[in-house]
Amino acid sequence: MPPPADIVKVAIEWPGANAQLIEMDQKRPLASIIREVCDGWSLSGSEQFALRYADGPQLYITEQSRGDIKNGTILRLAISPARAARQLLERIQSHGIDARLEALKELAKLSADPTFAAEFINMEGIGTLARLVESGTHFGEMLAFTLTAFLELMDHGIVSWDMISLSFIKQIAGYVNQPMVDVSILQRSLAILESMVLNSHSLYHRVAQEITVGQLIGHLQHVIRGNRPIKAEMAHQLYVLQVLTFNLLEERMMTKMDPNDQAQRDIIFELRRIAFDGDTDPTGTEKRKAMYTKDYKMLGFTNHLNPAMDFTQTPPGMLALDNMLYLARVHQDTYIRIVLENSSREDKHECPFGRCAIELTRMLCEILQVGELPNEGCNDYHPMFFTHDRAWEEFFCVCIQLLNKTWKEMRATAEDFNKVMQVVREQITRALAMKPSSIDQLKNKLRGLSYSEILRLRQSERMSQDDFQSPPIIELRERIQPEILELIKQQRLNRLCEGSCFRKLGNRRRQEKFWFCRLSLNHKVLHYGDLEESPQGEVPFELLSDKIPVSDIKSVLTGKDCPHMKEKSALKQNKEVLELAFSVLYDPDETLNFVAPNKYEYCIWTDGLCALLGREMGSDLTRSDLDTLISMEMKLRLLDLENITIPEAPPPVPKEPSSYNFTYNYS
Repeated sequence: MPPPADIVKVAIEWPGANAQLIEMDQKRPLASIIREVCDGWSLSGSEQFALRYADGPQLYITEQSRGDIKNGTILRLAISPARAARQLLERIQSHGIDARLEALKELAKLSADPTFAAEFINMEGIGTLARLVESGTHFGEMLAFTLTAFLELMDHGIVSWDMISLSFIKQIAGYVNQPMVDVSILQRSLAILESMVLNSHSLYHRVAQEITVGQLIGHLQHVIRGNRPIKAEMAHQLYVLQVLTFNLLEERMMTKMDPNDQAQRDIIFELRRIAFDGDTDPTGTEKRKAMYTKDYKMLGFTNHLNPAMDFTQTPPGMLALDNMLYLARVHQDTYIRIVLENSSREDKHECPFGRCAIELTRMLCEILQVGELPNEGCNDYHPMFFTHDRAWEEFFCVCIQLLNKTWKEMRATAEDFNKVMQVVREQITRALAMKPSSIDQLKNKLRGLSYSEILRLRQSERMSQDDFQSPPIIELRERIQPEILELIKQQRLNRLCEGSCFRKLGNRRRQEKFWFCRLSLNHKVLHYGDLEESPQGEVPFELLSDKIPVSDIKSVLTGKDCPHMKEKSALKQNKEVLELAFSVLYDPDETLNFVAPNKYEYCIWTDGLCALLGREMGSDLTRSDLDTLISMEMKLRLLDLENITIPEAPPPVPKEPSSYNFTYNYS
């Protein structure tokens, strides 16, 4: 006969003693059970003790959490949370360095426990930790454990972040701004500053005063250049930072030049002076004006008499002039070479520097979407823009040299201006797609994308495209597609039958909890249940206690539409979690909420669930698999037709013969 539902069989350990195997009655008060356990080991003062899990995060067991205890769980008798908090509070203030280090190490571990945290906070423990940080006397491991404990305690939400002092913020910011700070201290300091910014509007402004984006760029460069792959959330944040940084250029991009502003006109004079420094100005006004007009023509401006008028169109506005001045001042030799090289040509093949620089600036603003808002689901950042203090200007300088080189390779004239700009746009976009990690790498990529190479690539792509655009090929593709979609559907359902492990949504710094879900082999039931740890391999159906009939499923929701993404606690969830979230809605008005471990599993499960409901599989993975499999299948079927021209229309049906006397008589 099975035991009653309120009875769970557990083992309870105590150092130096044999474990007690007891049947815990969940209806009895926890204090009564602890008293009985203490009596079994002849321990007095049972009110000074508590029960904790022996494995995993080793959390304290309370009346509220005892329902999670399962049969076979190993527990441990430990000192009560209040007693542990009091002892640790005394030890972290002791004079012995070794004793203090051990206490802080233990505190960092225990602070994740909400029961212990509440007791420690009630004893003004957070204030004590803050004073230890503010004193500036802790370094290395000791400081790392102190910051970890502080962050874990604050994450419970018991104390408001607004109580943080300015001196504490300055101290934490100081660790971030140190050039050679320990990685563990840097990570915890950044996490604390992030929590301040997310949880307090007033602290946001204080942190902004102490930490600037420029000070964080060095750390970002370390992340980008590191050997570890960039995760989706970090990639998105880098993309957002890139967009917002480029958007700082929008004001100059949309500012027209005032032809009457002498300061702005002086910039054009300086461009002329740097290019033609050896020329002396004639004395007469008319002669000087004629010489300026000649020089401005040699500089490649469209309006020779008043080049300021060239900068009145927005975009690119004054941003083009800023770029030209940067090139002239910082890369003076390159600037002079480009100007003089083209101004001395008499064969109508000169490249007009001024006009090219203005149009190039406008083009770069379009390519990098200057002035556009960040796209929520985009991770398309360019590492090279985080490796130089003046990355935008250096990018322009590389591209203007590319334009000059391509102009010469195309032997272009003024009539070919737009054609050259189209080729240069293609060269730049192809190079950026390769994600060069530095400006120097960009130069190397562009060297390999000469005009002749662009022509070759265009020809190759055009031939490939033409092969698959003829009517017979399109018809073949349409016939193959249903077979391939059915193949993809079966693969998705087979993966759902194998099942997947999902993590429960919670604090990202806490130890993770897991649950498993899989589809029954007859595709009629979803089985799911909690796990102690991430499984290795398939989980049997017998271990999954809960189930949902597929016939009860009404719909599948994703992203922001999911109930667990709309909850208050989910408002601060990062975009990576948002992109991996989906929910199953089933009768009667219940939901099963998922957060996939990665994008691949997200696509597999959303596709599989849609297939179960008879709906279209619309994930990126399905589109990619469909394209790949159809392409492979078509190439296999067309293998015998290689180098044979496929006609646009089928051959005509011949006329019927006048008689059928040619047929063979089998009789």
